[in-house]
Amino acid sequence: MNDSSSQQPSSEESSSGSQLLIAAAAAFCTYFCMYAFRKPFTAATFEGETLFGAGLKTVLVVSQLLGYMLSKFIGIKVVSEMPAKARAWGIVGLILFAEAALVGFALVPLNVKFVMLFLNGLPLGMVFGLVLAYLEGRKHTEALSAALCASFIISSGVVKSVGRWLIVDQGISEYSMPMIAGAMFLLPLIVSVWFLQKTPPPNQQDVKLRNARSPMDGVSRGRFLVAYWPGLSLFIFVYVALTIIRTIRDDFGVEIWRDMGVEGEPSIFARSETAVAVCVTAFNALAILMTHNLTAIRVTIGALCVSFGLVATSGFLQANGTLSPFVFMVVCGIGLYVPYVAFHTTLFERLVAASQHPGNLGFLMYLADAIGYLGYAFVMVLRSSMKEPTHFLPFFCISLYLVSTLSIVALIGSMIYFHRVLSREDAQRLYEEDPQSLEELAPVE
Repeated sequence: MNDSSSQQPSSEESSSGSQLLIAAAAAFCTYFCMYAFRKPFTAATFEGETLFGAGLKTVLVVSQLLGYMLSKFIGIKVVSEMPAKARAWGIVGLILFAEAALVGFALVPLNVKFVMLFLNGLPLGMVFGLVLAYLEGRKHTEALSAALCASFIISSGVVKSVGRWLIVDQGISEYSMPMIAGAMFLLPLIVSVWFLQKTPPPNQQDVKLRNARSPMDGVSRGRFLVAYWPGLSLFIFVYVALTIIRTIRDDFGVEIWRDMGVEGEPSIFARSETAVAVCVTAFNALAILMTHNLTAIRVTIGALCVSFGLVATSGFLQANGTLSPFVFMVVCGIGLYVPYVAFHTTLFERLVAASQHPGNLGFLMYLADAIGYLGYAFVMVLRSSMKEPTHFLPFFCISLYLVSTLSIVALIGSMIYFHRVLSREDAQRLYEEDPQSLEELAPVE
């Protein structure tokens, strides 16, 4: 009876497959809607407004970023320890807190508005980890989480287009626009979370391929770090560099487009980011074809090196006037988002799957995110202390060259380290399962 059921799981697998498709769609929609509470304010320019001797937009970006960064540090504990039954209520509660802060942003005096954006960012940093927890540890995690990551590529452009539409076409003030944009997406978010909560847990095959995922306490987090700290440090270095340059491109997209001569086109953000998302999602989803975890890590690192080469090339060609503004933003976007999404979909996921130490994806993502946003906050605070540049594009292109070069070097080092460590662990696991398997491969003297 057991043999029969194990060999004829078609209807059960079909049901599971349809449930996972719903889960992917629900995760996409949930995080897509979250961006409506975080990014629309960046569609405003706040031209001529200053605060604390710096441009108002820079102060607001830094304020929200500091709240978001603190949220990532809090999430290292909260997300990695969150039980499954509490996730849905956690997501909705965090979003409502963020919307309340946007209401405050619209109402309070100018010199207090930065506090409201700090409070807005404070809960939002934990939403991604709670959504990702529904998708990790599965045979098709890369495809599922690639769909999730596509949401923050597309949504950033879409909600900024919505923001510009509210300001330019509807006459909404730049201070009230973020509140209204968030309110427009609140009901769809709640519906998406309801569907997300219906996601089934990983099945036995998932657990066999990717290891069981469970909450991590402080002791288990410490053990995982001690086991892999050299390679993880290199990974996190690359992730920090990516976070900085990706967020610069995201938060100051209006200024970058303006420096290339593109203004007054609200739809440009949605069109460019949709093109990026389609390419990045398709590429990262292909990782499900690699069943061996260490092979997946090696191939992905190689692909990331190629992506950074693409980023540097796009910056060089744009500086020489070879690429059109749209092509430049799409090409550098693909080159930056392929590695950024790969950390979410493949590298950390496969590291947990290949490891002999219990872990979960949320812990590694929030460790990297916390340090990444700390690095970006440092850059933005440093920039806010300087004179506002007349043109933002040259600074962005120089950043592309620097990030690409350093990241390729760090990725090569991480590949050498994880090949050595994980190969040894893989051999040890194989020996424990079948001692004769390695003895047969041993050289005859």
